Amino acid sequence: MTGVVVQNMSFKVGQTLTITGVPKPNSTNFAINIGTSKDELALHMNARFNAHGDERVVVCNSYQGGKWCQEHREGGFPFNEGEEFKIKMTFTAAEFEITLSDGSQIHFPNRVGAEKFRYIHFEGDARIKGVEIV
Repeated sequence: MTGVVVQNMSFKVGQTLTITGVPKPNSTNFAINIGTSKDELALHMNARFNAHGDERVVVCNSYQGGKWCQEHREGGFPFNEGEEFKIKMTFTAAEFEITLSDGSQIHFPNRVGAEKFRYIHFEGDARIKGVEIV
């Protein structure tokens, strides 16, 4: 597995995770994964510049029991190669409320119903500069 994995940094209901980063030149896509392990993801947020048949769209999903669930597409696409972005994810019992750099929002359901996650994985064509949970 490539990318950066953050473990044992708990992300609990009521907290907000803020991620800052910069997409690399010629970026195709990058993803933020949150869950209990690489095999159980409550949230897979994939910013696609040009990947998997999509252009300039954010696709969210969850990965449970060895398979992907239903894709969710909502919000804008404020990402540009070489420009810093900031993503804020507020975690509630019902959903992940994701606010992108342009102020657009994504409401992705907490399909697993968990109250705490300890696995955060960043992958793809972005350099992550900061991770903060408050």
